Amino acid sequence: MTTAAIAQAREREASLSARLARALSQGPLHVVVLLICAVWLLPSVGLLVSSFRPARLVASTGWWTAFTPPFNFTLGMYREALSTSGMAQSFVNSLFISIPSTVIPIMIAAFAAYAFAWMKFPGRDLLFVIVVGLLVVPLQMTLIPVLRLFNALGLTGTFLGIWLAHTGYGLPFAVYLLRNFFGALPKDLFESVYLDGASPFTAFFWLVLPLSVPALASLVIFQFMWVWNDLLVALIYLGGTPKVAPMTVTISNLVNSLGGNWQVLTAAAFISMLLPMLVFFSMQQYFVRGILAGSVKG
Repeated sequence: MTTAAIAQAREREASLSARLARALSQGPLHVVVLLICAVWLLPSVGLLVSSFRPARLVASTGWWTAFTPPFNFTLGMYREALSTSGMAQSFVNSLFISIPSTVIPIMIAAFAAYAFAWMKFPGRDLLFVIVVGLLVVPLQMTLIPVLRLFNALGLTGTFLGIWLAHTGYGLPFAVYLLRNFFGALPKDLFESVYLDGASPFTAFFWLVLPLSVPALASLVIFQFMWVWNDLLVALIYLGGTPKVAPMTVTISNLVNSLGGNWQVLTAAAFISMLLPMLVFFSMQQYFVRGILAGSVKG
């Protein structure tokens, strides 16, 4: 064996030893992280397992007993939740509320953030401070004034009313995040497109939006999950009418009206959790990058 081969073998052994020592030193940290994840996921796992068990077993035994023979798994509670409890209609209502309530504020916030970041007009900084200052206004303070306004305009109990409400509540944070992200884009890019004869609208649609996908995806996750899981705003502006009630309102009514048949809540709750989890996991690659880029630089 040559001297070079011996040296390479020693380097590999040293590198392997260093990696092994580093892994052993971080072993306790990994164990703690795994334990925290296990404790965090345990309620969701129990809810999922219970939703596939017969109601009599859910009421009499713990969910962990489902893994001992005889196995009794069924879709009965899902059928009951979707049919007799009106969850199917509520699922459609939640989609009909959440999608426009996510798209509308992000579209408006993108235009406003672009203006705050790259367009000069009188009072720009003052107006931006006022918009950001709305973040500290408690949502509960606006419920009665907005409800009285909706009653006067005939918007109470309508999808248009809830879209406008969620748009107003989501705009301050969306404008703040997107303005910081847009402001961090290189100035040379805008100078180049303006020299080529592009208008501000062209720069916005063909330059800013494609470069801002991480921030936009982060906002989609935040806004969609907030609207989907919202109970207070939907209960105030829509009420409990089954025709327009989202899943959160329907599930809260199940708690009140089916106290003796509470097992169906396991299936109803997991149906409500399913879509937000799919949205989050499908867009999580943009999540951290968009939040960091939009909040560190401005």
